[in-house]
Amino acid sequence: MNTVQVKVPELSESVSEATLLEWKRKPGDIVAADEILIEIETDKVVLEVPSPAAGQLAEIRAQNGQTVVSGEVIAVIDTDASVSASASTDSSRAPSPAPVEKTIAEPRVMPSAAAVLAAAGIDAKTVIGTGPGNRITKVDALAAAEPPVQPQTAEPAPRAVPASRSAAAPAPAEPIAPDPYGRKEDRVPMTRLRRRVAERLVQSLAGSAQLTTFNEVDMSAVIALRARYKEKFERRHGIKLGFMSFFVKAAVYALEKFPVLNASIDGTDIIYHSYFDIGVAVGTERGLVVPVVRNADQKTFAEIELEIADFAKRAQAGKLSIEELSGGTFTVSNGGVFGSMLSTPIINPPQSAILGIHATKERPVVVNGEIVIRPMNYLALSYDHRLIDGREAVLGLGAMKAALEDPAVMLLDI
Repeated sequence: MNTVQVKVPELSESVSEATLLEWKRKPGDIVAADEILIEIETDKVVLEVPSPAAGQLAEIRAQNGQTVVSGEVIAVIDTDASVSASASTDSSRAPSPAPVEKTIAEPRVMPSAAAVLAAAGIDAKTVIGTGPGNRITKVDALAAAEPPVQPQTAEPAPRAVPASRSAAAPAPAEPIAPDPYGRKEDRVPMTRLRRRVAERLVQSLAGSAQLTTFNEVDMSAVIALRARYKEKFERRHGIKLGFMSFFVKAAVYALEKFPVLNASIDGTDIIYHSYFDIGVAVGTERGLVVPVVRNADQKTFAEIELEIADFAKRAQAGKLSIEELSGGTFTVSNGGVFGSMLSTPIINPPQSAILGIHATKERPVVVNGEIVIRPMNYLALSYDHRLIDGREAVLGLGAMKAALEDPAVMLLDI
């Protein structure tokens, strides 16, 4: 028997292990070359593991939920198996076309939703997905996991059972101890990404001396520039001219003037980076990820907009690679898209600073002794005081403000 091993893909140095989510095939099934056999979740991304060859899935060596490492053999493919013979055998055993229909209709479940359904003992096929491509989201899973309630006297009115849950869906295998006041609680295991984010945030605060400095920016010039050129820009580059490219470019402008903001600490040494790899924080259902725009100083506004749009799309689908999420010398976090007016962002180690941008709102400000209405944005720069003094932090944020209030200074590099 000629066999081919299915191995865990090579993980980056910063990712030591991964978790198997759910096998899409079972032993004995015929698989095609490059067919996705299973998804594995790392601290940063969800990776798809394809079949390295066509044949029969002879053996599965690692089960759902098991922790694995780079290069570990998780399955074996028998390449001698005849697809036609196996198909004939399967047909004689089960003439019903149901297996084919099942494969076609197999629901796509987001990792966070899979954890909820597994904890509640609910089959994903009984849940209606409302996400892109009918994917089952965490919201769908939580709605499906809500147990039916019975009317009770002198208690709050019971909530209706969601339509997405099948009447035959089983109750959670391990019910949570009831709240003394009769209120509902859900216990859901953290995803590997959420656990890692939690660990890194605590480590960041415990391992550095973080301070935050603030400034306000009049966004009138950027808004006017976008309004004037947005149609030509979109026709020329196939992407809308957003705000993020301005913020990334303004950050690079300041980092070039104050290199310590782009540096990092390694033991008792300071590493000054001659390149500008800007991380852009993206919120997803699974948690926060920070894909990196490499060499942002060498890229045009259009290239940055295209790259960020691509990152955002693939982040939601869990399709970012480990390489795209690794490294970075400085991070930009945009809480403004969710309406945030002010925050103190936490540094993404081993970086030494992070820029937080917020919602642009019209506010009364004083200009040349007169009160006028201007679109204002509050900027927050968190920095590691072990390396960066208040002077560099304040002046660096001031340089970002200057670049945004007069974009010509960064376009002309003055």
